[in-house]
Amino acid sequence: MNHIRPILTLACLAALATASGAQGITDIMRAGPRLAPGPSAPRAAPAQPVTGQRSAEYIVALVNSEPVTNTEVQVRVARIIKENPEAERMPRADLARLVLERLISERAQLQVAKETGIKIDDLAVDQAEGVVARQNQITVTELRARVAAEGITQESFRNDIRNQITIARLRDREVESKVKVSDVEVDQFIRDQRSGSNAAVPPNINIAQVLIAVPEGASDAQVAPLQQRAQEVARRARAGEDFAKLAQEFSDAPERANGGVLGARSADRYPGLFVDATQSIPVNGIAGPIRSDAGFHVLKLLSKTQPGASDAIVTQTQVRHILLRNDPKRTTAQAVAQLAEFKERVQRGTADFAGLARDNSQDGSAKDGGDLGWSRPGQFVPEFEEAVNRLAPGEISDPVVSRFGVHLIQVMGRREAKLTQAEQREAARTVLRDKRIEEAFSTWAQEVRARAYVEYREPPRS
Repeated sequence: MNHIRPILTLACLAALATASGAQGITDIMRAGPRLAPGPSAPRAAPAQPVTGQRSAEYIVALVNSEPVTNTEVQVRVARIIKENPEAERMPRADLARLVLERLISERAQLQVAKETGIKIDDLAVDQAEGVVARQNQITVTELRARVAAEGITQESFRNDIRNQITIARLRDREVESKVKVSDVEVDQFIRDQRSGSNAAVPPNINIAQVLIAVPEGASDAQVAPLQQRAQEVARRARAGEDFAKLAQEFSDAPERANGGVLGARSADRYPGLFVDATQSIPVNGIAGPIRSDAGFHVLKLLSKTQPGASDAIVTQTQVRHILLRNDPKRTTAQAVAQLAEFKERVQRGTADFAGLARDNSQDGSAKDGGDLGWSRPGQFVPEFEEAVNRLAPGEISDPVVSRFGVHLIQVMGRREAKLTQAEQREAARTVLRDKRIEEAFSTWAQEVRARAYVEYREPPRS
Protein backbone atom coordinates (compact mmCIF):
# COMPACT_ATOMS: atom_id res chain seq x y z
CA MET A 1 0.00 0.00 0.00
CA ASN A 2 1.40 3.38 -0.97
CA HIS A 3 1.14 5.74 1.94
CA ILE A 4 0.50 9.45 1.58
CA ARG A 5 3.70 11.46 1.73
CA PRO A 6 3.74 14.33 4.23
CA ILE A 7 2.94 17.64 2.59
CA LEU A 8 6.06 19.75 2.10
CA THR A 9 5.63 23.40 1.98
CA LEU A 10 6.11 25.40 -1.08
CA ALA A 11 6.45 27.56 1.62
CA CYS A 12 2.99 26.07 1.83
CA LEU A 13 3.45 22.82 3.00
CA ALA A 14 3.89 23.20 6.67
CA ALA A 15 1.65 26.21 6.46
CA LEU A 16 -1.26 24.42 4.88
CA ALA A 17 -1.33 20.91 6.26
CA THR A 18 0.38 17.62 6.76
CA ALA A 19 -0.83 14.89 4.49
CA SER A 20 -2.23 12.68 7.17
CA GLY A 21 -1.85 14.87 10.21
CA ALA A 22 1.14 12.73 11.11
CA GLN A 23 4.65 14.02 11.41
CA GLY A 24 7.87 12.10 11.09
CA ILE A 25 9.85 11.28 14.17
CA THR A 26 12.44 13.90 13.24
CA ASP A 27 9.62 16.41 12.81
CA ILE A 28 8.30 15.67 16.27
CA MET A 29 11.75 16.53 17.55
CA ARG A 30 12.03 19.80 15.64
CA ALA A 31 8.68 20.97 14.21
CA GLY A 32 7.31 21.88 17.59
CA PRO A 33 8.73 22.37 21.06
CA ARG A 34 9.77 19.22 22.86
CA LEU A 35 7.71 19.74 25.94
CA ALA A 36 7.85 17.83 29.16
CA PRO A 37 5.42 17.97 32.08
CA GLY A 38 6.03 20.78 34.52
CA PRO A 39 7.75 20.06 37.86
CA SER A 40 4.46 19.37 39.64
CA ALA A 41 2.97 17.16 36.94
CA PRO A 42 3.07 13.39 37.30
CA ARG A 43 5.02 11.38 34.75
CA ALA A 44 2.78 10.69 31.76
CA ALA A 45 1.65 7.12 31.59
CA PRO A 46 2.64 5.66 28.22
CA ALA A 47 -0.30 5.08 25.93
CA GLN A 48 -0.81 1.41 25.34
CA PRO A 49 0.44 -0.12 22.10
CA VAL A 50 -1.98 -1.22 19.42
CA THR A 51 -2.21 -4.98 19.18
CA GLY A 52 -4.02 -7.23 16.78
CA GLN A 53 -7.33 -6.06 18.21
CA ARG A 54 -8.34 -2.45 18.54
CA SER A 55 -6.84 -0.97 21.68
CA ALA A 56 -9.16 0.09 24.47
CA GLU A 57 -10.38 3.66 24.34
CA TYR A 58 -9.69 5.82 27.35
CA ILE A 59 -8.49 9.31 28.20
CA VAL A 60 -4.72 9.70 28.65
CA ALA A 61 -4.71 13.44 29.38
CA LEU A 62 -6.97 16.44 29.86
CA VAL A 63 -5.89 19.79 28.40
CA ASN A 64 -7.94 22.53 30.06
CA SER A 65 -10.68 19.88 30.51
CA GLU A 66 -10.49 18.77 26.86
CA PRO A 67 -9.55 15.10 26.52
CA VAL A 68 -6.72 13.49 24.57
CA THR A 69 -7.51 9.82 24.04
CA ASN A 70 -5.41 6.70 23.77
CA THR A 71 -6.70 6.17 20.24
CA GLU A 72 -5.47 9.61 19.15
CA VAL A 73 -2.00 8.83 20.47
CA GLN A 74 -1.84 5.37 18.92
CA VAL A 75 -3.09 6.53 15.51
CA ARG A 76 -0.39 9.21 15.44
CA VAL A 77 2.27 6.72 16.59
CA ALA A 78 1.25 4.26 13.87
CA ARG A 79 1.44 6.96 11.19
CA ILE A 80 4.88 8.07 12.34
CA ILE A 81 6.22 4.53 12.15
CA LYS A 82 4.67 4.03 8.73
CA GLU A 83 6.22 7.24 7.42
CA ASN A 84 9.53 6.67 9.21
CA PRO A 85 10.41 3.00 9.70
CA GLU A 86 13.52 4.02 11.66
CA ALA A 87 11.16 5.25 14.38
CA GLU A 88 10.59 1.59 15.28
CA ARG A 89 14.06 1.63 16.84
CA MET A 90 12.71 3.94 19.54
CA PRO A 91 10.95 2.18 22.43
CA ARG A 92 7.22 2.35 21.79
CA ALA A 93 6.51 3.85 25.22
CA ASP A 94 9.02 6.67 24.63
CA LEU A 95 7.55 7.42 21.21
CA ALA A 96 4.04 7.44 22.67
CA ARG A 97 5.13 9.92 25.35
CA LEU A 98 6.61 12.24 22.72
CA VAL A 99 3.44 12.00 20.65
CA LEU A 100 1.27 12.68 23.68
CA GLU A 101 3.26 15.82 24.49
CA ARG A 102 2.95 16.94 20.87
CA LEU A 103 -0.82 16.41 20.94
CA ILE A 104 -1.09 18.31 24.23
CA SER A 105 0.82 21.24 22.73
CA GLU A 106 -1.35 21.22 19.60
CA ARG A 107 -4.55 21.00 21.65
CA ALA A 108 -3.50 24.00 23.76
CA GLN A 109 -2.74 26.03 20.63
CA LEU A 110 -6.07 25.12 19.03
CA GLN A 111 -7.84 26.28 22.17
CA VAL A 112 -6.07 29.65 21.93
CA ALA A 113 -7.10 29.88 18.27
CA LYS A 114 -10.73 29.25 19.21
CA GLU A 115 -10.59 31.92 21.91
CA THR A 116 -9.20 34.47 19.43
CA GLY A 117 -11.92 33.72 16.89
CA ILE A 118 -9.87 31.99 14.20
CA LYS A 119 -12.15 29.89 12.00
CA ILE A 120 -11.20 27.88 8.91
CA ASP A 121 -14.01 27.37 6.42
CA ASP A 122 -14.52 24.30 4.26
CA LEU A 123 -13.23 26.04 1.12
CA ALA A 124 -9.81 26.57 2.70
CA VAL A 125 -9.74 22.89 3.69
CA ASP A 126 -10.78 21.90 0.15
CA GLN A 127 -7.90 23.94 -1.25
CA ALA A 128 -5.40 22.44 1.16
CA GLU A 129 -6.65 18.95 0.32
CA GLY A 130 -5.95 19.74 -3.33
CA VAL A 131 -2.41 20.79 -2.42
CA VAL A 132 -1.85 17.48 -0.63
CA ALA A 133 -3.08 15.60 -3.69
CA ARG A 134 -0.82 17.57 -6.03
CA GLN A 135 2.19 17.04 -3.79
CA ASN A 136 1.53 13.31 -4.03
CA GLN A 137 0.99 13.61 -7.82
CA ILE A 138 -2.54 12.20 -7.59
CA THR A 139 -6.10 13.47 -7.87
CA VAL A 140 -8.21 14.40 -4.86
CA THR A 141 -10.38 11.34 -5.53
CA GLU A 142 -7.30 9.09 -5.49
CA LEU A 143 -6.06 10.84 -2.34
CA ARG A 144 -9.34 10.12 -0.55
CA ALA A 145 -9.20 6.49 -1.63
CA ARG A 146 -5.68 6.10 -0.26
CA VAL A 147 -6.58 7.81 2.99
CA ALA A 148 -9.55 5.48 3.42
CA ALA A 149 -7.35 2.46 2.61
CA GLU A 150 -5.06 3.47 5.46
CA GLY A 151 -7.99 3.35 7.88
CA ILE A 152 -8.35 7.14 8.20
CA THR A 153 -11.86 8.52 7.86
CA GLN A 154 -12.43 11.47 5.57
CA GLU A 155 -13.74 13.47 8.52
CA SER A 156 -10.59 12.78 10.54
CA PHE A 157 -8.32 13.60 7.60
CA ARG A 158 -10.05 16.93 6.94
CA ASN A 159 -10.04 17.78 10.65
CA ASP A 160 -6.29 17.20 10.70
CA ILE A 161 -5.88 19.59 7.76
CA ARG A 162 -8.19 22.16 9.37
CA ASN A 163 -6.21 22.01 12.61
CA GLN A 164 -2.90 22.52 10.81
CA ILE A 165 -4.25 25.53 8.92
CA THR A 166 -5.66 26.90 12.17
CA ILE A 167 -2.28 26.66 13.88
CA ALA A 168 -0.61 28.30 10.87
CA ARG A 169 -3.07 31.22 11.03
CA LEU A 170 -2.54 31.47 14.80
CA ARG A 171 1.21 31.49 14.27
CA ASP A 172 0.82 34.31 11.76
CA ARG A 173 -1.26 36.35 14.18
CA GLU A 174 0.73 35.72 17.35
CA VAL A 175 4.31 35.45 16.07
CA GLU A 176 5.05 36.26 12.42
CA SER A 177 3.67 39.79 12.41
CA LYS A 178 5.85 40.67 15.42
CA VAL A 179 9.21 39.39 14.15
CA LYS A 180 11.55 42.03 12.75
CA VAL A 181 15.04 41.75 11.27
CA SER A 182 17.38 44.75 11.39
CA ASP A 183 19.61 46.00 8.58
CA VAL A 184 22.65 45.25 10.76
CA GLU A 185 21.60 41.57 10.99
CA VAL A 186 21.09 41.41 7.22
CA ASP A 187 24.56 42.86 6.63
CA GLN A 188 26.15 40.29 8.94
CA PHE A 189 24.23 37.42 7.32
CA ILE A 190 25.42 38.43 3.84
CA ARG A 191 29.02 38.70 5.06
CA ASP A 192 28.76 35.22 6.61
CA GLN A 193 27.27 33.78 3.43
CA ARG A 194 30.02 35.19 1.27
CA SER A 195 32.76 34.04 3.64
CA GLY A 196 31.35 30.51 3.70
CA SER A 197 30.68 30.52 7.45
CA ASN A 198 26.93 30.08 6.97
CA ALA A 199 27.10 26.66 5.32
CA ALA A 200 24.23 25.37 7.46
CA VAL A 201 21.75 27.55 5.56
CA PRO A 202 20.21 25.39 2.80
CA PRO A 203 20.50 26.69 -0.77
CA ASN A 204 17.56 27.85 -2.85
CA ILE A 205 16.96 25.42 -5.69
CA ASN A 206 14.58 25.24 -8.61
CA ILE A 207 13.74 21.89 -10.17
CA ALA A 208 11.65 20.89 -13.17
CA GLN A 209 10.27 17.39 -13.50
CA VAL A 210 8.68 14.97 -15.91
CA LEU A 211 6.54 12.48 -13.99
CA ILE A 212 5.61 9.19 -15.56
CA ALA A 213 2.85 8.10 -13.21
CA VAL A 214 2.58 4.50 -12.06
CA PRO A 215 -0.90 3.38 -10.95
CA GLU A 216 -1.16 2.12 -7.41
CA GLY A 217 -0.89 -1.66 -7.28
CA ALA A 218 0.55 -1.88 -10.81
CA SER A 219 2.07 -5.22 -11.75
CA ASP A 220 5.69 -5.62 -12.92
CA ALA A 221 4.37 -6.05 -16.47
CA GLN A 222 2.55 -2.71 -16.20
CA VAL A 223 5.51 -0.92 -14.62
CA ALA A 224 8.12 -2.01 -17.20
CA PRO A 225 6.87 0.08 -20.18
CA LEU A 226 6.39 3.12 -17.92
CA GLN A 227 9.97 2.81 -16.70
CA GLN A 228 11.16 2.54 -20.30
CA ARG A 229 9.22 5.70 -21.17
CA ALA A 230 10.89 7.55 -18.29
CA GLN A 231 14.31 6.31 -19.38
CA GLU A 232 13.64 7.53 -22.92
CA VAL A 233 12.61 10.97 -21.62
CA ALA A 234 15.82 11.13 -19.55
CA ARG A 235 17.90 10.12 -22.59
CA ARG A 236 16.33 12.83 -24.74
CA ALA A 237 16.75 15.43 -22.00
CA ARG A 238 20.44 14.56 -21.62
CA ALA A 239 20.81 14.78 -25.39
CA GLY A 240 19.77 18.43 -25.17
CA GLU A 241 16.07 18.44 -26.05
CA ASP A 242 13.94 21.21 -24.58
CA PHE A 243 12.96 19.95 -21.12
CA ALA A 244 9.85 22.13 -20.97
CA LYS A 245 8.55 20.58 -24.19
CA LEU A 246 9.28 17.09 -22.90
CA ALA A 247 7.31 17.89 -19.75
CA GLN A 248 4.37 19.23 -21.76
CA GLU A 249 4.38 16.11 -23.94
CA PHE A 250 5.03 13.34 -21.43
CA SER A 251 4.51 14.46 -17.83
CA ASP A 252 1.53 13.35 -15.78
CA ALA A 253 2.19 16.03 -13.14
CA PRO A 254 -0.12 19.05 -12.74
CA GLU A 255 2.68 21.54 -13.51
CA ARG A 256 3.24 20.08 -17.00
CA ALA A 257 1.72 23.18 -18.64
CA ASN A 258 4.43 25.21 -16.93
CA GLY A 259 7.18 23.05 -18.41
CA GLY A 260 7.36 20.92 -15.28
CA VAL A 261 8.84 23.75 -13.21
CA LEU A 262 8.21 23.22 -9.50
CA GLY A 263 9.43 26.66 -8.41
CA ALA A 264 12.48 28.06 -6.63
CA ARG A 265 12.51 27.64 -2.87
CA SER A 266 14.72 26.51 -0.03
CA ALA A 267 16.05 22.98 -0.49
CA ASP A 268 14.54 21.92 2.83
CA ARG A 269 11.10 22.58 1.31
CA TYR A 270 11.63 20.11 -1.51
CA PRO A 271 11.11 16.35 -1.16
CA GLY A 272 14.28 14.77 0.18
CA LEU A 273 14.22 12.35 -2.75
CA PHE A 274 14.53 15.25 -5.21
CA VAL A 275 17.24 17.02 -3.19
CA ASP A 276 19.34 13.87 -2.91
CA ALA A 277 18.99 13.10 -6.62
CA THR A 278 20.09 16.58 -7.73
CA GLN A 279 22.67 17.29 -5.03
CA SER A 280 25.72 16.30 -7.06
CA ILE A 281 24.64 17.43 -10.54
CA PRO A 282 25.42 20.85 -12.04
CA VAL A 283 22.82 23.47 -12.86
CA ASN A 284 20.94 22.35 -16.01
CA GLY A 285 21.96 18.77 -15.27
CA ILE A 286 19.50 15.87 -15.52
CA ALA A 287 18.80 13.30 -12.78
CA GLY A 288 16.77 10.13 -12.95
CA PRO A 289 14.59 8.41 -13.58
CA ILE A 290 14.06 8.02 -9.84
CA ARG A 291 11.16 6.06 -8.36
CA SER A 292 8.65 7.29 -5.80
CA ASP A 293 5.18 6.22 -4.76
CA ALA A 294 3.82 8.40 -7.56
CA GLY A 295 5.93 6.91 -10.37
CA PHE A 296 9.18 7.70 -12.20
CA HIS A 297 10.63 11.22 -12.08
CA VAL A 298 13.10 12.76 -14.49
CA LEU A 299 14.51 15.93 -12.91
CA LYS A 300 16.34 18.98 -14.21
CA LEU A 301 18.17 21.29 -11.80
CA LEU A 302 17.30 24.76 -13.06
CA SER A 303 19.11 26.83 -10.44
CA LYS A 304 20.96 26.54 -7.13
CA THR A 305 21.99 29.60 -5.15
CA GLN A 306 22.72 30.63 -1.58
CA PRO A 307 20.36 33.25 -0.16
CA GLY A 308 21.99 36.66 -0.33
CA ALA A 309 24.72 35.56 -2.75
CA SER A 310 25.94 38.31 -5.07
CA ASP A 311 25.75 36.05 -8.13
CA ALA A 312 22.30 34.62 -7.33
CA ILE A 313 20.13 34.06 -10.41
CA VAL A 314 16.51 33.18 -9.77
CA THR A 315 13.31 32.60 -11.70
CA GLN A 316 11.21 35.74 -11.35
CA THR A 317 7.49 35.83 -12.06
CA GLN A 318 5.39 38.80 -13.11
CA VAL A 319 1.97 38.31 -11.56
CA ARG A 320 -1.22 40.26 -11.04
CA HIS A 321 -4.26 39.50 -8.92
CA ILE A 322 -7.69 40.55 -7.77
CA LEU A 323 -8.20 40.29 -4.01
CA LEU A 324 -11.55 40.16 -2.24
CA ARG A 325 -10.78 40.45 1.46
CA ASN A 326 -12.50 38.60 4.27
CA ASP A 327 -15.67 40.55 4.95
CA PRO A 328 -18.57 39.89 7.37
CA LYS A 329 -20.96 40.97 4.60
CA ARG A 330 -19.56 38.47 2.08
CA THR A 331 -18.81 34.83 2.75
CA THR A 332 -15.77 33.08 1.34
CA ALA A 333 -18.07 31.07 -0.92
CA GLN A 334 -19.58 34.27 -2.32
CA ALA A 335 -16.12 35.72 -2.95
CA VAL A 336 -15.07 32.52 -4.73
CA ALA A 337 -18.19 32.63 -6.88
CA GLN A 338 -17.61 36.27 -7.82
CA LEU A 339 -13.98 35.67 -8.79
CA ALA A 340 -14.94 32.54 -10.76
CA GLU A 341 -17.33 34.73 -12.71
CA PHE A 342 -14.54 37.27 -13.33
CA LYS A 343 -12.31 34.48 -14.66
CA GLU A 344 -15.02 33.29 -17.02
CA ARG A 345 -15.58 36.83 -18.33
CA VAL A 346 -11.87 37.37 -18.97
CA GLN A 347 -11.57 34.04 -20.78
CA ARG A 348 -14.63 34.85 -22.91
CA GLY A 349 -13.08 38.18 -23.82
CA THR A 350 -15.95 40.22 -22.38
CA ALA A 351 -13.84 41.75 -19.60
CA ASP A 352 -10.25 42.83 -19.02
CA PHE A 353 -8.33 41.45 -16.03
CA ALA A 354 -6.67 44.79 -15.27
CA GLY A 355 -9.99 46.62 -15.48
CA LEU A 356 -11.68 44.18 -13.13
CA ALA A 357 -8.77 44.54 -10.70
CA ARG A 358 -8.99 48.34 -10.76
CA ASP A 359 -12.74 48.26 -10.12
CA ASN A 360 -12.95 45.42 -7.59
CA SER A 361 -9.65 44.45 -5.97
CA GLN A 362 -9.29 45.33 -2.29
CA ASP A 363 -5.51 45.50 -2.49
CA GLY A 364 -3.08 48.37 -2.95
CA SER A 365 -2.19 46.99 -6.38
CA ALA A 366 -5.72 47.75 -7.68
CA LYS A 367 -4.63 51.12 -9.09
CA ASP A 368 -2.05 49.25 -11.21
CA GLY A 369 -4.57 46.77 -12.53
CA GLY A 370 -3.55 44.25 -9.87
CA ASP A 371 0.07 44.13 -11.10
CA LEU A 372 2.47 43.03 -8.35
CA GLY A 373 5.54 43.41 -10.55
CA TRP A 374 8.36 40.90 -10.85
CA SER A 375 8.48 38.69 -7.77
CA ARG A 376 11.20 36.44 -6.39
CA PRO A 377 10.66 33.05 -4.74
CA GLY A 378 9.40 33.29 -1.17
CA GLN A 379 7.94 36.76 -1.61
CA PHE A 380 4.29 35.72 -1.28
CA VAL A 381 2.39 33.78 1.36
CA PRO A 382 2.50 30.00 0.77
CA GLU A 383 -1.07 29.60 -0.48
CA PHE A 384 -0.55 32.31 -3.10
CA GLU A 385 2.90 31.14 -4.19
CA GLU A 386 1.80 27.52 -4.59
CA ALA A 387 -0.87 28.66 -7.03
CA VAL A 388 1.55 30.97 -8.90
CA ASN A 389 4.07 28.15 -9.36
CA ARG A 390 1.45 26.01 -11.11
CA LEU A 391 0.50 28.62 -13.69
CA ALA A 392 2.04 29.02 -17.13
CA PRO A 393 2.39 32.59 -18.48
CA GLY A 394 -1.04 33.86 -19.53
CA GLU A 395 -2.94 31.37 -17.36
CA ILE A 396 -5.48 32.45 -14.74
CA SER A 397 -5.93 30.48 -11.55
CA ASP A 398 -9.15 29.31 -10.01
CA PRO A 399 -10.00 31.41 -6.92
CA VAL A 400 -7.34 30.91 -4.22
CA VAL A 401 -8.17 31.21 -0.52
CA SER A 402 -5.43 32.73 1.65
CA ARG A 403 -5.21 34.27 5.09
CA PHE A 404 -5.99 37.65 3.47
CA GLY A 405 -9.10 36.66 1.54
CA VAL A 406 -9.70 35.17 -1.91
CA HIS A 407 -7.49 35.88 -4.93
CA LEU A 408 -7.79 35.51 -8.68
CA ILE A 409 -4.23 35.26 -10.02
CA GLN A 410 -2.74 35.63 -13.47
CA VAL A 411 0.91 34.97 -14.34
CA MET A 412 2.02 37.45 -16.99
CA GLY A 413 5.58 36.27 -17.56
CA ARG A 414 8.70 34.55 -16.23
CA ARG A 415 12.39 35.27 -16.58
CA GLU A 416 15.76 34.23 -15.22
CA ALA A 417 17.39 37.25 -13.64
CA LYS A 418 20.28 38.16 -11.38
CA LEU A 419 19.11 39.64 -8.12
CA THR A 420 19.78 43.32 -7.60
CA GLN A 421 21.60 44.33 -4.43
CA ALA A 422 18.28 45.33 -2.86
CA GLU A 423 16.74 41.96 -3.81
CA GLN A 424 19.75 40.12 -2.37
CA ARG A 425 19.18 41.92 0.90
CA GLU A 426 15.48 41.08 0.90
CA ALA A 427 16.25 37.41 0.18
CA ALA A 428 18.69 37.39 3.10
CA ARG A 429 16.12 39.13 5.31
CA THR A 430 13.54 36.46 4.43
CA VAL A 431 15.91 33.64 5.47
CA LEU A 432 16.74 35.35 8.74
CA ARG A 433 13.10 36.16 9.42
CA ASP A 434 12.02 32.56 8.81
CA LYS A 435 14.65 31.36 11.28
CA ARG A 436 13.61 33.96 13.83
CA ILE A 437 9.95 32.99 13.41
CA GLU A 438 10.77 29.33 14.11
CA GLU A 439 12.56 30.33 17.31
CA ALA A 440 9.82 32.74 18.38
CA PHE A 441 7.07 30.23 17.67
CA SER A 442 8.87 27.56 19.70
CA THR A 443 9.11 29.95 22.65
CA TRP A 444 5.49 31.07 22.26
CA ALA A 445 4.24 27.46 22.04
CA GLN A 446 6.10 26.58 25.22
CA GLU A 447 4.43 29.52 26.96
CA VAL A 448 1.00 28.37 25.76
CA ARG A 449 1.76 24.86 26.98
CA ALA A 450 2.95 26.18 30.36
CA ARG A 451 -0.30 28.13 30.84
CA ALA A 452 -2.48 25.14 30.05
CA TYR A 453 -3.81 22.97 32.85
CA VAL A 454 -2.82 19.41 31.97
CA GLU A 455 -4.00 16.40 33.92
CA TYR A 456 -2.46 13.06 33.02
CA ARG A 457 -4.59 9.93 33.44
CA GLU A 458 -3.42 6.43 34.22
CA PRO A 459 -4.66 3.66 31.92
CA PRO A 460 -7.61 1.71 33.36
CA ARG A 461 -6.70 -1.38 35.31
CA SER A 462 -7.65 -4.70 33.73
